[in-house]
Amino acid sequence: MKKLMKLSMVLVAASLAFTSCNCFKKMAKNRDDVQLTVAPEILTLNNGIVAADINVTFPVKYFNAKAVVKVTPVIVFEGGEVAGAAHFFQGSKVDDNYTVIDKKNGGNVTMHVEFPYDPRMDQSELQLRAEIKCPGGKCKEFTLVNLNTGAIPSKEEAAVLAGNDEAAKAALAKEFGLTVAYGVNTLQKDLKYGDLMEQMDNNFKRITTVVDKTDLLYKINSSVVTKKNEKAANLDAFKENVDKNLTNDRATQNIAVKGYASPDGPEKFNDKLSKARSESGHKVVAKLLKDSGLDIDAAAYGEDWDGFKELVEKSNIKDKNLILQVLSLYNSPAERESEIKNMSAVFNELKEEILPELRRSQIVNTTDLQGKTDEEIMAAYRNGGELSVEEYLFAAQVLTEDPAEQVAILTAASKKYNDARVWNNLGVAQTKVGDKAAALKSFEKAAKMDSSKELNKNLLLANLANCNTAEAKKYAAAADAEAKAAMAAAEGDYKTAAKNLEGYNAAIALVQSNDLAGAKKAIAKDNSADADYLRAVIAVKEGDMKTAEAQLKSATSKNPELAKKAAKDVNLKALNK
Repeated sequence: MKKLMKLSMVLVAASLAFTSCNCFKKMAKNRDDVQLTVAPEILTLNNGIVAADINVTFPVKYFNAKAVVKVTPVIVFEGGEVAGAAHFFQGSKVDDNYTVIDKKNGGNVTMHVEFPYDPRMDQSELQLRAEIKCPGGKCKEFTLVNLNTGAIPSKEEAAVLAGNDEAAKAALAKEFGLTVAYGVNTLQKDLKYGDLMEQMDNNFKRITTVVDKTDLLYKINSSVVTKKNEKAANLDAFKENVDKNLTNDRATQNIAVKGYASPDGPEKFNDKLSKARSESGHKVVAKLLKDSGLDIDAAAYGEDWDGFKELVEKSNIKDKNLILQVLSLYNSPAERESEIKNMSAVFNELKEEILPELRRSQIVNTTDLQGKTDEEIMAAYRNGGELSVEEYLFAAQVLTEDPAEQVAILTAASKKYNDARVWNNLGVAQTKVGDKAAALKSFEKAAKMDSSKELNKNLLLANLANCNTAEAKKYAAAADAEAKAAMAAAEGDYKTAAKNLEGYNAAIALVQSNDLAGAKKAIAKDNSADADYLRAVIAVKEGDMKTAEAQLKSATSKNPELAKKAAKDVNLKALNK
């Protein structure tokens, strides 16, 4: 650690300064050998906490055996300050339970100080404020000492400290404090958790295929269509659907007649029979749809073993599993038929329940429905038109790259559809626009309806973004390597984090672990404003102010808001002088 100063600088007063505090009169004699260092030299935000270790080495014969010193760390910023836990040090003859600094041997102590992060701390000072207590003189109770001059308060200053003017008291206390660090490195806040989050897929299809079908049934070995069977096929309903689709300019219909035979006779005979059935069925459908202008295809499919298997699976036949096993064992239709007929106990059930349903010509209307164009979807969203949940999801995922517009689209969707995918994807978009609290709420709503891996990861990341590390850890066990890397970064373990992060996020971790060359490589192909800004930070750390200025200029030209950030960024302090 770099030595910041010597404690002699904080207790530089001549002996006259301590005439009223007897035990401090000689504590400045060896001041040149008292050392104070702060690590890190620039305070760093980690996991919602700003922390530092202040190390003090007291020389031999420095600390009066009867003295007590109370040191309070304070972060001071515009509009306020936050005090940390006080640290107490005592001489060897003090009957108390503080840290003892032996006069004969000197001592080395480390004060760990930490504060909950407040954005106002970005421009701040870390001060140490000391109070002294001696068994004799005017400092029998803890008395504030000016660490910049070594003096105790004058009568006028003492009156201020004892008064009710809080602003005056704060100003004087700040004047008495010794500043040991400036500003807070908040690069951790720049981690783009939204880039690590995962959206849930939409099921949007530009073309939706709808199938409407009915069966014309035949007597055994027959291809003749009877009026009774025409009526049973409900052809009027089939035609009604065709006519309805004809009025829809987005619908494309394909009509087909498929002839089948039940698998209980000679294969060649059944092939001819299925062809005859397709032809007779075609005549019926052609007559039915003569005014539609649609082409009608006809084809023969022989013995319908697939239909046989499907009907058996759906049936309540006692031995259906045995029948299905036979179907799987034999490839030859003749062998299948023979083995099934040998099962006399079930064959009658097949004859009565299954086989009659397979003697048919199947009439099928396969309709392709063309969905909205991209332009129509966006117009419907913007004008308050009707959209399906899949169209909303598709619009936000595919039709815009603007996170703000994604938020707007998915917010509109959430008011109509309580769908986990909508809330999850909304949370991702909200994170990208910086609305981290709202994003967490969206993910929590999604989690009530879904428990997918995407949501587990997003809940971890959203909690990290909101500095809820303890809550984030609940999702770590099932998280992927990338999410665990983000967790490591949030806890300040940047070397581990950098191994499983990419691009800008990797660069942040690498800068924080002082691998500046690696950081530059990670964003070498990134031309965004944020990447330019980070390159400016790296250049400052390398002492290349010319490059830093050029990169910052590029960043602010792409995103003027970054100028405000730069003005307060301790990492760019060298450019702001």
